[in-house]
Amino acid sequence: MYTVNQPFPVAQTVPPGAKSKQSLQQREVLEVIKAPAQVCPLCQGTGWKTASNGNQEIRSINDRRVTRCDCQLRARTESALTAARIPRRYEHCELTNYDTDFPGANPSLAEAHFVATNFAKKCDPRGDKGLLIIGKIGTGKTHLAVGIIKELILNRGIPCLFYDYRELLKEIQNSYNSTVQTTELDVLRPVFETDVLVLDELGAVKPTEWVWDTVSLILNTRYNDNRTTIITTNFEDQPAAAVAGSLSPARAASRVETLGDRIGERMRSRLHEMCRIVSLDGTDFRQKFRSASFR
Repeated sequence: MYTVNQPFPVAQTVPPGAKSKQSLQQREVLEVIKAPAQVCPLCQGTGWKTASNGNQEIRSINDRRVTRCDCQLRARTESALTAARIPRRYEHCELTNYDTDFPGANPSLAEAHFVATNFAKKCDPRGDKGLLIIGKIGTGKTHLAVGIIKELILNRGIPCLFYDYRELLKEIQNSYNSTVQTTELDVLRPVFETDVLVLDELGAVKPTEWVWDTVSLILNTRYNDNRTTIITTNFEDQPAAAVAGSLSPARAASRVETLGDRIGERMRSRLHEMCRIVSLDGTDFRQKFRSASFR
């Protein structure tokens, strides 16, 4: 018969002050764990509050009308902003911080801002024309578009969706991969159904038959469903080369591609039916001010 001697615990050298610091950290963790979850003081976590008739003195004690609590409305708004897929780079963009008053500012910026502000206030997403915002790189097209949908979401509760044209086409192409669970319809359904869609950088992808077919499907579906679309593009709203007529070799070599070249004349004509054209002129703010606030 024998016994097994339990090993003695090895004493660890604790630096002066470390023990008290460790104890303090443990107490803080325990306090966080024990801290009750914050409960809205208006609704006590129910999501509903008593509806006020504007005269607290004459309100009957039997008046049990309720309405959604402000905390629920805030949560719904935050959820709608997340669902809009606004890129982090443009999360700060609002109509209120779109700068049109600086040395050398082109008057078209103020005009575009005026149009965008009125659009955000009065737009009927199930009937009104959208906007086709045209301008060179860095003139503030994306800033305006994001500012509009943030106003629509925050102040009017209208569901919106932001998609970069290139990213959207990539997601559709990836859906054709047999190893991916997402289908083409899964990608396109929210694009078709959202009340207001921002399609950023239209024409940025080299045109192919597949690209043209995809653009046609998106724009025609939203047009037929009478939904509002906001589009930005760097390409001038001019006809395609084939429509523009024959050019001399010298002019053809120096010719800049147009929106007609990039999306086809049929879809360019459709955009004229769907959108009001807003033109931005000026220099690239990102180069001039080394800022990514504009696009």
